[in-house]
Amino acid sequence: MPSEPEQPVRPPSFHLDAIATARAEDATSGGDPMALLVAALDLQAALPGIRRMRRWAHAALAVGAGERALDIGSGTGSEVLEFARRVGPEGQAVGVEPNPAMLAVARERAAEAGARCRFVEADAYRLPFDDDYFDAVRSERVYQHLDDPAAATAEMARVLRPGGRVVLVDSDWQTAILHPGDTGVVARMVAAMLEATPNSRSGRSLRGRLVAAGFEIDDMGSEAVIWDPAAARPMFDEVGGTALAREVITEQERDDLVAAIEAGVAVGDYHLSVTMFAVLGHLPLR
Repeated sequence: MPSEPEQPVRPPSFHLDAIATARAEDATSGGDPMALLVAALDLQAALPGIRRMRRWAHAALAVGAGERALDIGSGTGSEVLEFARRVGPEGQAVGVEPNPAMLAVARERAAEAGARCRFVEADAYRLPFDDDYFDAVRSERVYQHLDDPAAATAEMARVLRPGGRVVLVDSDWQTAILHPGDTGVVARMVAAMLEATPNSRSGRSLRGRLVAAGFEIDDMGSEAVIWDPAAARPMFDEVGGTALAREVITEQERDDLVAAIEAGVAVGDYHLSVTMFAVLGHLPLR
């Protein structure tokens, strides 16, 4: 069992609990806020663009039997289950997640699947593993929530062995496109979201983060992820709520935009997309 290195404790900044709380406050059904968050993540995971990006990332990492693989920000645990399938009984598939309720979901799903893996409560700034422990690390849509991405990247480098591989996947929210609706209202909503998200343009910076931490870059990929209305609605409600709270749009503008989008969906004239970027790198041999 790996030991926990002595490091300064940092507060987690993934903001998952804050997101769940905000959705609970807006919900009229009285539903469990974590259930709402998990449902939203499951809808996103089913999007063809997300699925293609995940397939690319796993193929690029090329995790093999007997290796140790880590997923940082493992959420519902789906990609740790894929690691478990690839590393087999002689390897290790590990997920790190700061949200205890999300960890419970991941562990339950892993047990149902009969997967040999484990999940650890921790954040990206303080990974409870020895130096040079893992062969491969992945992290998807985590960097946008980090207020110190350089520290998180250095921590990934610490736990990877020389020659170890990493793949980072994240969105660049300045590339978001929403249609139909008043373009001025949409622009103000997106601006409010960019301001409220710690690292909203993270997708474009992934390569530089890895290079600065000593990685060599092997490949890059991208995907303009098209969101269907069911997956988009929870995110739209969150972004609209942020814009209202910051008073950059009015309730009437929000309601008019919702009506325009719903009318567009009804006739097939609808589009929401955001570009995701992925970078594969490795640590040079010493």
